Amino acid sequence: MSQLNVAVAQINPQLCELDANLAMHHDWIRQARELQAELLLFPELSLTGYQVGRRTPAMAMKRDDPRLQALARESGDMVSWVGFIESAGPGEYYNAMAALQQGHVIGVHRKLNLPTYGGLEEGKWFHAGQDLDLYSCASDWQAACMICADMWNPALVHCAMLQRPDLLLSPANSASAIVSDHFSNEQNWAVNLQFYAMIYGMPVLMANRYGPEGDAHFWGGSRILGPRGEILALAEDQECLIMAQLDAEQTAAARFDHPAIRDANTALVQRLLKTIG
Repeated sequence: MSQLNVAVAQINPQLCELDANLAMHHDWIRQARELQAELLLFPELSLTGYQVGRRTPAMAMKRDDPRLQALARESGDMVSWVGFIESAGPGEYYNAMAALQQGHVIGVHRKLNLPTYGGLEEGKWFHAGQDLDLYSCASDWQAACMICADMWNPALVHCAMLQRPDLLLSPANSASAIVSDHFSNEQNWAVNLQFYAMIYGMPVLMANRYGPEGDAHFWGGSRILGPRGEILALAEDQECLIMAQLDAEQTAAARFDHPAIRDANTALVQRLLKTIG
């Protein structure tokens, strides 16, 4: 299929209230299915809230948790991406996204770049992921997933794009002034997302939270961008669902006009990294 109907859920989960957040996810998944979405993206840590801290072990799930499988059954043929804390071993926890479909967890991406600066403390609680994979979507599309701060390490994004995904998923937990009073997440995320979409000819789905959590305010701004950096859908300042239709032919045309992936010159980059490192 050359087209894909995608949706982003801009929500505000309750901190460490798993049952309430699971129920909310079921509702949003049903709504997206009724609107015939084929892929639905939730924000980072959408099942737990962000400032989990020392409650991380109590909030963690294994990837075969029955609660994730129930969400996967609710998803039916649609692929739902939900944010959760993955329990992978004794004391080993990951900030992760699970891809759910037809009753199964069909993929898990672990966050690679854990920010521990400003008001961010993820390096204190989570292990860092080590892998970049592609994940199958409906209609034979393949997606790369980069969780929040993963998008702020250009080398990681470049490595993901060299695998030639059809779209880029960017779930986030971005709060106003959480980096510093002089770093505008609202303005800088818009530049970040448009740059990657344009430079790689890559449709991008960004799902951010909207609303308060403790003394933090998550500013929303969730959006769906086309392969030339154009905004196809933009969330209002509220919890909401946004949708757009992606077209593979438009992606092909954008990449033909600007072949950043084709001309990446990976061998040269590898040689230069060896001399620099």
